[in-house]
Amino acid sequence: MRAMTVVPGKADSAAVTEVAEPPESDGSVLVEGVLVGICGTDVEIVSGAFGRSADATRMVLGHESLGRVIEGPAGSGLNPGDLVAGIVRRPDPVPCPACARGEFDFCRNGLYSERGINGVDGYGSERWRVDPYYAVPVPPELGRLGVLVEPASILTKAWDQVDQVGARSWYEPKHVLVTGAGPIGLLAALIAAQRGYAVHVLDRSDQGPKPALVRDLGGEFLTELADLKAAPDVVIEATGVGQVVVACAELLPPAGVLCLTGISPSPDSIDVQMDALTRQLVIRNAALVGSVNAAKRHYADAVDVLLAADRSWLDRLITRTVPLADWPAGLVKEPDDIKVVVDLRA
Repeated sequence: MRAMTVVPGKADSAAVTEVAEPPESDGSVLVEGVLVGICGTDVEIVSGAFGRSADATRMVLGHESLGRVIEGPAGSGLNPGDLVAGIVRRPDPVPCPACARGEFDFCRNGLYSERGINGVDGYGSERWRVDPYYAVPVPPELGRLGVLVEPASILTKAWDQVDQVGARSWYEPKHVLVTGAGPIGLLAALIAAQRGYAVHVLDRSDQGPKPALVRDLGGEFLTELADLKAAPDVVIEATGVGQVVVACAELLPPAGVLCLTGISPSPDSIDVQMDALTRQLVIRNAALVGSVNAAKRHYADAVDVLLAADRSWLDRLITRTVPLADWPAGLVKEPDDIKVVVDLRA
């Protein structure tokens, strides 16, 4: 069968490759691959920046998945024809205290694996297998939008972290700033709008579909932080750009929360007056928290978020679909791209 593959650590090795059928050791649920989303992590793996295969050879890429069940074991609740998304991370084999409690997104010893990223083949093949525990049911009414479950889970986890930090004190946020209007930023803004917060989204470019998507959420689109009219109670930072992170940290009001979800591939460093910034954060009881990956419960929350959203708005996030036969074309960003997906059946 065909698959999206790459040699981890080797730049520009992306290819369509014939691979063996998925082994039963991957799980008892056999799935037909439908769609896989491409994100910045995939681009970095293809560039050779990181990624690790189980046997140091080619790895099947793809962690943002949507598939259709071919075979599901009795008692799994999964039947032929059901749509599913696969959870990305697997707990370490030790396991650490966090992994032992199902919080593998907080693995303490770094021995976890991740489908299509770290030590385990991904979901970018014509067929894949998964254990029922790691198969997230996708309601049929979501259809192709089920490919957004995994990226949405990143944000439901991030908002979970924000809520837990905010709960240290009286917590009733009103203004939310999201930095970066890519898929992660727009999904963060979607959740903020669903919660009834005033939403502001910052992006360096006001060209293409992003401003309209923000406005259609009832939000304000900005290209300069100076245009922000109110201090944000919560910032969801999705760019990973150091200058943006520092500028947002300086904006936080008393008990404000800044959640970092982006990692910049750039090696650039910036000069920061840390003493002054630390003083501001301490005096204001402000908090910076990092958030990556998601636990199983966040995937279920992501399905709920997508079901509550306007389908036509979500559909506009998927701006381009490329066939498996030419999937590397999806790695090359086009001007109006937001979310590019690969059709594993084409």
